[in-house]
Amino acid sequence: MQVLKENIRSRVLTVARQQFGQKGYSKTSMREIAESAGIGVGNIYNYFTNKDELFCEVVRPVLNALEAMLQEHHGIWGEDIMMMRSEKYLKSCIDEYVSLIDKHRGLMEILLFRAQGSSLEHFREDYTDRSTELVKAWFASMRQKHPEINTAVSDFIIHLHTVWMFT
Repeated sequence: MQVLKENIRSRVLTVARQQFGQKGYSKTSMREIAESAGIGVGNIYNYFTNKDELFCEVVRPVLNALEAMLQEHHGIWGEDIMMMRSEKYLKSCIDEYVSLIDKHRGLMEILLFRAQGSSLEHFREDYTDRSTELVKAWFASMRQKHPEINTAVSDFIIHLHTVWMFT
């Protein structure tokens, strides 16, 4: 059994990120990635089962960051609606979102605009739909927790709010 080397795996991920960023998922081949990484095409499959698995691993940091942000604000343990009324909170959310974009700009571009043909090609739509459902459930929990507050927000407005992140 071959011992996998972290430096080779890291090199493959770096090259794959460059290739996916330049050409997109559908126009990038495992052969090109292997050649640019300086390994045999057969060896790349010791590290990644297929191109889709490699693609998902490349964009994993931004996927994790988006999921963490969503859960922090609207998940089961999300922020309380009473906190969200302050200007300080709103500014911190904007700062957090801008920071996420700054940190993951290249990966976001790959994920949102170069994923055609991958299992993540519909990520934007899937994420906004899932976010909408999570936020709706969050509002329902806030209605129970704070019955004195009017939390009647239409599904359309909630969905629109989740879509704006990607426009």
